[in-house]
Amino acid sequence: MLRMRRIAVFAAAVGLLLTGAHAAGQSSDYRVISVPNGGTIKGTVKWSGPEPHLLKLAITKDVQVCDPDSHKTRDLERLIIGPQGGVANTVVYIKSISSGKAFDLPPERRSLDQRFCRYEPHILLVPEGSALQMKSSDATLHTVHMDGMATYNLVFPFVNQPISRDMNTPGLVNVKCNGGHVWMNAEMFVAPHPYYAVTDESGAFTLTDVPPGEYEIVAWHEGWQILGQQTAFDVLTEKKVERPVFSDPRTWEKQASVRENATAVVDFVISAK
Repeated sequence: MLRMRRIAVFAAAVGLLLTGAHAAGQSSDYRVISVPNGGTIKGTVKWSGPEPHLLKLAITKDVQVCDPDSHKTRDLERLIIGPQGGVANTVVYIKSISSGKAFDLPPERRSLDQRFCRYEPHILLVPEGSALQMKSSDATLHTVHMDGMATYNLVFPFVNQPISRDMNTPGLVNVKCNGGHVWMNAEMFVAPHPYYAVTDESGAFTLTDVPPGEYEIVAWHEGWQILGQQTAFDVLTEKKVERPVFSDPRTWEKQASVRENATAVVDFVISAK
């Protein structure tokens, strides 16, 4: 209770929310049309070669909240390879498309929870011009610090108190915590059209109701290497902390020919090279 009172006092001192400058961009030119004879693009993203050694970070703060099972460390979730070599959390999308179906991005990827000091889900897909819904399930102070195509710094001092912000500029948004939980990280695509998917644990993806035509398909992965550390500040304790710096995202591209009521198969093979 004493800790929660401290958090409440801190939140009141900062006005509950710290909102960074946000420049709203122009809405995209994507048009929703009827797609009665659309095709499907499906495939997989698979890993090739030796799996890289991935570092884990020590859980150094709020252990009772962040580590109830006493694992001591936290996987950064930057590269998830399944038993059959499928790469999860790869974003696959059509590079350029001007018209097609209405937005139907998965609802579970359009909202963010902070639970056991993790961002859930790790990869978000939010339609351009719509709101990202956020909350914290943890009884400790968290922040959602965004940079990239959205710049917010939002404080979550209370459990299950929702906050929403409009995402008006398409592109990539990095998400971190400024509350001292340096292992917390997530990525968000603000999508200008609905033809985006995130691979599952088997590396599979599906894009449906695609107008017939020729397309360039992109597989995007956030990158998994840690290049070093950067100094940040815990907003509650005002102490310096060291946060990992990740390598740049990687992309692979392939062509797809979509025919009426047919399925085009596009498979990607990625590696550490």
